[in-house]
Amino acid sequence: MKYIEDSKTTLGFWIYLMTDCVLFASLFATFAVLRNNTFGGPGGNELFSLPFVLLETLILLISSFVCGLAVVSARKQQKDRVIRLLVATVVLGLMFIGLEINEFRELAAEGNDWQRSAFLSSFFTLVGTHGLHICLGLLWASFLIVRLSTSKLTGTTVKRLFLFSLFWHFLDIVWIFIFTIVYLMGALS
Repeated sequence: MKYIEDSKTTLGFWIYLMTDCVLFASLFATFAVLRNNTFGGPGGNELFSLPFVLLETLILLISSFVCGLAVVSARKQQKDRVIRLLVATVVLGLMFIGLEINEFRELAAEGNDWQRSAFLSSFFTLVGTHGLHICLGLLWASFLIVRLSTSKLTGTTVKRLFLFSLFWHFLDIVWIFIFTIVYLMGALS
């Protein structure tokens, strides 16, 4: 099996990831400008629970590690192991999304939804955009699982898995910035 990392597809995907960097950089800049505009409502130090967010972070980081193991297994032609590792990645990703939805639901139930203040609007937009990307990644991983379950582990499938892993690791990096800038700095301010 020939594995091509320098193809036009891979280059195009890197370009896509860079456009996502610009998107998230814009959302982070917006959040930084609006973080103190609470309109008399609560700020991050009153809303965020660091142990809860740390749990979310650990789940997402473990899912990224498991995804990396899937790529290593694919290069070794261990199709069944790749499927199991992708399933574990999806389960961990679903756990992360479940926790994020729960956090949004609890904030909204307390009257702290995206309409309350510019701070909360920028918070929900930034964190929600990341969550949307996670959901898209979960769909992509699910399609890979179905594809692997019904066909051989080909060079094309390995390349798709590699591109998925780039996307998933990118989302981890974005989350580390969210954890640090939004939650950690918000809780400590």
